[in-house]
Amino acid sequence: MEELIAKAREVINNAYAPYSNFKVAAVVKTKSGKVYTGVNIENASYGLTVCAERVAVFKAVSEGDRDIDTVVVYTDTDEPTPPCGACRQVIAEFNPNALIVMAGRKKTVTAKLSELLPSAFTKERLR
Repeated sequence: MEELIAKAREVINNAYAPYSNFKVAAVVKTKSGKVYTGVNIENASYGLTVCAERVAVFKAVSEGDRDIDTVVVYTDTDEPTPPCGACRQVIAEFNPNALIVMAGRKKTVTAKLSELLPSAFTKERLR
């Protein structure tokens, strides 16, 4: 897990956060073992901002790699920050039981996505 957190620390300065000054980096590891990174990308029209987690998930999916295993969320804060609700829903689309690793400078917390998003809206609900 440490190598995934280290990868997130590597890319956090690529975040574009001129409005909030709150940089976030994410790393997605798929069941194939491939790793995809993402950072938050803000926009003057705040609604168009994209979270780091979604960037990393979308990179994996756009490469044809949909079997998400682990998502690391790193913030340069003492306490870890969990994924927002929208990111939780996007991750649930590809694995409602994904391991979520939330890391800050001083603390790391892990949880299953199903713990962070119980009763997720998934494709099974469409039947």
